[in-house]
Amino acid sequence: MTNEVQTAERDRQATEKRLINTIGAMIAESGFEKIGVNAVATRAGVSKILLYRYFNSIEGLMAAYIQQHDFWLNFPHCLPRRARLPEFIKRMFRAQIDQLRDNPTLRRLYRWELSSSNEMTTRLRELREQAGMRLITKVCRLTRAEKSRVAAFAALVTASTTYLAMLEEFCPVYNGIRLDEKSGWEQIAQAVDILVDQWFVSL
Repeated sequence: MTNEVQTAERDRQATEKRLINTIGAMIAESGFEKIGVNAVATRAGVSKILLYRYFNSIEGLMAAYIQQHDFWLNFPHCLPRRARLPEFIKRMFRAQIDQLRDNPTLRRLYRWELSSSNEMTTRLRELREQAGMRLITKVCRLTRAEKSRVAAFAALVTASTTYLAMLEEFCPVYNGIRLDEKSGWEQIAQAVDILVDQWFVSL
């Protein structure tokens, strides 16, 4: 690879990172509904031509933010041995909760993804499904559990915690649990811990 090509690649990576960081900051400030290409490009100090070239559209840029920050798309999938698996899974679900609570931009973009149907969101869902199934397959090998049982359990936990995290901004209390306070999420995490323990006992 020539120096010129290497420089161009570094410039592209830096530009993409600046655009992704910029749209993340803007969504955190005011949501995604009124964000446009011109506003993002101006704030990032980048030509909108490059935004279109690298991401195709503002929706493509939002999808890139999700792909970069999504917990399951970036999960390493390195699992411990069977004896340590329950504690590992508890920590895994707690880490997902922590990420959702710490990243309001991601929560807002998940709501956008749920309300959108385009090439970018379809691809995101495909990638997330592939990542999820790889993880489920590994858990099945370690536990010898049926894939349908593992998949159903994982779906219930991940979907419910994601839903509650997305709901927090508009509904601070759910079934008496404070979604806007750390104590409420600790209550949820402890319930997930119990479910994990009971699930492994049932295997």
